[in-house]
Amino acid sequence: MRDLTAKDLQGLTPEAMAALAQQMLQHIEQQAREIALKQEQIELKEQQIQRQARDIVWRDAKIEKINFELARLKRWRFGAKTEAMDAQQRQMFEDTMVEDEASLEAQLAALRAARPETPESPTPPPRRPRRQALPEHLRRVEHRHEPEDTHCPTLSCRRPMTRVGEDVSEKLDIVPAEFFVHRHVYGKWVCRCCERLVQEPAEPEIIDGGMPASGLVAHTMISHFVDHLPYYRLEAINARSRVHTPRSTLAAWSGRGGAALEPLYELHKRFVLSCAVLHADETPVAMLDPGAGKTKKTYIWAYARGALDAQRGMVYDFCLGRGGQYPVAFLNGKVDPDPPTEPDGDKPKPWQGTLVSDRYVGYDPVLDPKIYPERVAAACAAHARRKFDELANAGASNVAEEAIEYFARIYHVEGRLGSLAPDERLAMRQALARPIWDELDKWLKLQRKLVPDGGTTANAIDYSLNNWEALTRNLQDGTVPLDNNHLEQQIKPWKVGAKNWLFLGSELAGKRAAMVMSLVQSAKLNGHDPWAYLRDVLARLPTHLNNRLEELLPHRWQPAAAG
Repeated sequence: MRDLTAKDLQGLTPEAMAALAQQMLQHIEQQAREIALKQEQIELKEQQIQRQARDIVWRDAKIEKINFELARLKRWRFGAKTEAMDAQQRQMFEDTMVEDEASLEAQLAALRAARPETPESPTPPPRRPRRQALPEHLRRVEHRHEPEDTHCPTLSCRRPMTRVGEDVSEKLDIVPAEFFVHRHVYGKWVCRCCERLVQEPAEPEIIDGGMPASGLVAHTMISHFVDHLPYYRLEAINARSRVHTPRSTLAAWSGRGGAALEPLYELHKRFVLSCAVLHADETPVAMLDPGAGKTKKTYIWAYARGALDAQRGMVYDFCLGRGGQYPVAFLNGKVDPDPPTEPDGDKPKPWQGTLVSDRYVGYDPVLDPKIYPERVAAACAAHARRKFDELANAGASNVAEEAIEYFARIYHVEGRLGSLAPDERLAMRQALARPIWDELDKWLKLQRKLVPDGGTTANAIDYSLNNWEALTRNLQDGTVPLDNNHLEQQIKPWKVGAKNWLFLGSELAGKRAAMVMSLVQSAKLNGHDPWAYLRDVLARLPTHLNNRLEELLPHRWQPAAAG
């Protein structure tokens, strides 16, 4: 067709002209499709280049931030006012610095390895009654006790006796933890003809080239973050088995393990925030201020999926204060409040649903209906009742006992509904609990008129009346629990820990503790042994595919098959 001229077209019949026109149209359509395909390929290539450029900028910014943190650690380590610390504070400060440095170094290595121009590396049951049988899974050591002489002891008889049964008693015993060594032998095979050597590659570990296996790293982290043992105590415990593990080495292991768990923590946080009913609470913890040589108050904010949710999970967030900006940032899905921002991708969406809390004013910005119309508040009935309990214990009010009786009736109804489906639970609450709530409402309003303003009784009544809509949210939604006790139970480990390690050594240490404790506490909520869970996860992480990371979340985890 490119060689056709006007002269060639003069002698063509109408049928030939039509056929030629049809060929030209088909040719034009084919060219148009080829041009569109090439344009689409060009656009995809440009998008890929832009995405890679953003990833590079983000990684470089993160690397710069981590390098800054490392430099600051060194300044703190050698410039802290150690003369203002006592011996224990100084010891824990040193342990934290080692732990933080190991964590940052691990994060830095991971970011550098993930650059586009380099290939990516595969990265206790309830206490039983005293006379109940001992657990069946425990190893049994059997001791046989038989008479030396099995002949009848009667001198006139002395015939052989027949064994007719036995009595069995069991006693619980323990041996100290046993250290053992994994000895990996990699055979070398050579072809004499080709002069070629073949050998299996080394098995990847959470700490490549280091001494500890994943089980020992998990044991160290569980001992520190779950059993709340300071590293110097753990060093002494290990020494009893004639194993030398300096506390700085133990801290470094925890730091490296914490860095490896960070992607799993972020995924777990998204799972927790995917629920429609969320518990929230906060508790203070002390953090060492290296520059001043003393401690300052910081906070652990805790969030958990609803107590009536079929899937269990909770997450801690370490923050420097108690202001409303912290839950706002967390519930809006902001992973890192400081720049740089994360690269484009599947960014977490702001949480929406019902927030169960003690109605502390710090949660008001989170629940502002003008900004977050998709969020509603639910108050804690136990918190409201607790205010009357305090009055009753102090003997400061005549109405406290009657108020407690109302709450007892409500809790009695709720205790019968735990196994019901949400719709059935809501129907039963409407039928059985709502009349009690209505009675309590009328009674509180009457009693409020009889007590003077500003007193403790007035304050207790006002708390319930002012939060009445949130306090009775459970009457509108069968998935909303009656109180916040579920989450208060999950905050207790921090209270226990504070009595042992006294304070956190740094902001990084607080974030790392929150991360590790979120995962192991959620593992416990799902019925897993925290050590078994953490050991298995640390063993699998180095070779686990990123697109299958959800398999290691506490609510989905299954132990790796033996083999």
